[in-house]
Amino acid sequence: ISLSSRPPAATGRSCATVASTPTARFVRSLTTDLEKGPAASGFRWPAEWEPHAATWLAWPHNVDTWPGRLEAVESSFARIVRILSEVEGVRIVVQGATGAERVMRQLRTAGVSRDADVRCFEIPTDDAWIRDTGPVFLTREGTNAAELALVDFGFNAWGEKYPPWDRDNALPERIAEVLGVQRFEAGFVLEAGSVEGNGAGAVLTTESCLLNPNRGPRTRAEIEAGLARTLGATQVVWLASGLAGDDTDGHVDDLCRFVAPDVVVYALCDDPQDPNATVLRENHRRLAAARRADGGTFQLVALPSPQLRGADSTLLPASYANFYLANEVLLVPTFGLPEDARAAAILREVIPGRTLVPVPARDLVQGLGAIHCLTQQEPRLAAE
Repeated sequence: ISLSSRPPAATGRSCATVASTPTARFVRSLTTDLEKGPAASGFRWPAEWEPHAATWLAWPHNVDTWPGRLEAVESSFARIVRILSEVEGVRIVVQGATGAERVMRQLRTAGVSRDADVRCFEIPTDDAWIRDTGPVFLTREGTNAAELALVDFGFNAWGEKYPPWDRDNALPERIAEVLGVQRFEAGFVLEAGSVEGNGAGAVLTTESCLLNPNRGPRTRAEIEAGLARTLGATQVVWLASGLAGDDTDGHVDDLCRFVAPDVVVYALCDDPQDPNATVLRENHRRLAAARRADGGTFQLVALPSPQLRGADSTLLPASYANFYLANEVLLVPTFGLPEDARAAAILREVIPGRTLVPVPARDLVQGLGAIHCLTQQEPRLAAE
């Protein structure tokens, strides 16, 4: 476990400027490479099940996200780090040197080995949802060596819902500086939790999120072109919308996930009285109608959709689809409900070859997200 040196300070951003800037102005000047696009430059967005060099996390610190539960959430994070550190590297973004020392003490208490490949980076953030605030990593296989790069999408706190967000918006740039890798500025707002890829060009997303004007005015064709340019999308499957209680306007990683290039697991509700029943049936209809690049259909596997309510009886966006595929292990959120065992059995069968590790997520989901929302994979290069 180590504390890395502080990266260079981010430039040209201030809380007052970014937090008050309209979404449309998150379009930044494009680099020469981006005009051609990372996909056209030979970069690929690997599937999550492909080998990882590391998992990135941003340590939780925002008390407004988890009022009265932050300590319990930190304990959950420490357990997640312990599990991940046994199979791959872990990179943790922390709030300054004091925060780093405190985190490392918690990790040692949780049983993380002193010899584990765990590094902390002092990079200020606004919150912990690194799937959405951090970069999306790409790889390119060159003639001499494999190469890592990242896409820096604009971030505006899910449609300007939770200011300030300037530090989160700067996070991909800071990570690129830490790693010394090429950074492609996307030029538009997008959270990685809103897109799901199979590593072969197919992308799943939702109309309610990507076409929402609070992310900036853009058409379906413009979004598809942007996904093709940045992530190499050759096919985009549009679902309708997301779960009740989801403040992201419908992130797809709570609805359905690729577990193989042609296999999708998806949330489906058995109870017609469930507030999510109608939209989940519509999403299933669209998935069933979708065609792969070769003209065939995707293999669809249904997951139960749990009903979990907060202290004020508000339905929370709890989902078994919010799992995380790490090297050799599958981290699955559990909610202390009868559906937990059924979901685990389904995922064990459809994702063989990994050890399934249940992760209690009742505290995590009070912040309106779970394991997948809080992680981002850095792929392992072929030469590593």
